[in-house]
Amino acid sequence: MNPSSFKILYVEDEQFLGRIVKDSLESRGFQVLMLPDGRQVIEQFKRFQPHICVLDVMLPYKDGFTIAQEIRQLEPKIPILFLTAKTQAEDAVQGFQSGGNDYIRKPFSLEELIVRIQNLLQLTQGQTTARSDGTITIGRYHFLPQRYELRLGDEVRKLSHRESELLSIFAENQNKIINRQDILMRVWRDDSFFNSRNLDVYITKLRGLLKDDPSIQILSIKNVGYHFLVG
Repeated sequence: MNPSSFKILYVEDEQFLGRIVKDSLESRGFQVLMLPDGRQVIEQFKRFQPHICVLDVMLPYKDGFTIAQEIRQLEPKIPILFLTAKTQAEDAVQGFQSGGNDYIRKPFSLEELIVRIQNLLQLTQGQTTARSDGTITIGRYHFLPQRYELRLGDEVRKLSHRESELLSIFAENQNKIINRQDILMRVWRDDSFFNSRNLDVYITKLRGLLKDDPSIQILSIKNVGYHFLVG
């Protein structure tokens, strides 16, 4: 990954911290546009067209969560990293709900921030699409949804129709947050308690099917859904 080819929109109201972070990122070759508050973020986002957004949560005029929701409406797939001084788990959930891909708590090391930015960029830029034969790559696995097959090396695992439906949704959303209700409505056309319990069973099955690649995780996000990590 060549940092000079990537642009970062960085919103931070702490001037001293912002300057240190901006200088550090630019010293690594990134192009950085730093803004001090939420007033002109959307206007500058459209002009600058960044590859990733790094947003402080507590900002004057407009908070980072609101900004992220507005950015998501313009560009659904751009990675968003939150910087937050908050420590409550509910705040992390709110960050994911508003469209964030990752968050880091203050105070943080510059090296950790840079690594997280690089990881998000690699995941976004490297997302795999289906091959011409319909095969989708998920980590070390090859998924053939039309044949209901999941392959790992020479091993072929046959999937049920429901397993294949669910895995297709996760394959489409690698390294993204997937809303639980969206899954229920797409697969079962109903989000009843009974179907919700069925989903829990199938999530356990998927975790079992994918367990031979430790880089793949299906993380449960309480009251939200799942974060499908591949990488």
